[in-house]
Amino acid sequence: MPSFACKVCGASFEVSKAALAKYAGWEPKYCREHSPSKKKRGKPSSSSREENLTVAQVLAKYDAGPTEGVFTDGSSVPNPGPGGWGFVWVEGGEVRTQKHGEDPDTTNNRMELKALIEAYRTLPADAEVRLYTDSRLVVDSITKWAPGWERKGWKRKGGPIANLALVQELLELDRAHPGCQLEWIAAHSGNRWNEYADSLASAWQRDTL
Repeated sequence: MPSFACKVCGASFEVSKAALAKYAGWEPKYCREHSPSKKKRGKPSSSSREENLTVAQVLAKYDAGPTEGVFTDGSSVPNPGPGGWGFVWVEGGEVRTQKHGEDPDTTNNRMELKALIEAYRTLPADAEVRLYTDSRLVVDSITKWAPGWERKGWKRKGGPIANLALVQELLELDRAHPGCQLEWIAAHSGNRWNEYADSLASAWQRDTL
């Protein structure tokens, strides 16, 4: 069965192909222990998530994690539904540039892809930085699966490729930046700049950035 990484604890968990086929475009993000549905049943998670903090609150609360690179995030509430994306380019622990945007009708996966696309568009072709995303699906899609889909005429055995146009654009941008490296980072684990990117992606829900 396909495996995913929990956005709270980083643990690997599996979801059946039948469940994934039933909900097209769905990217499982939480293991059984940290499932939002479990919290609704009165069993709160031991880890924080989706705090919807302002960027100032994030900087005041978190200080762990990498201090260099481009950090991206995207989400929709509910999924599918309205959502946003954001990225921050950090050098020496200081913000070099940041951007964010929103979409009134989207999905988590589309916003994760959009955040990376916008980040790559901002970087010069000769940039040598690491780009971080907390979407294991996006990392695997670009670094493992997309080249194979491309060789097969953008087809795969499991059916249509979700968000194909965005995947194609991101793959092209990734190749156009050979000095950059795409990496996964655990979500909501106290990594300052991942939390900051999350704040940018959720800014559409607040009056204050």
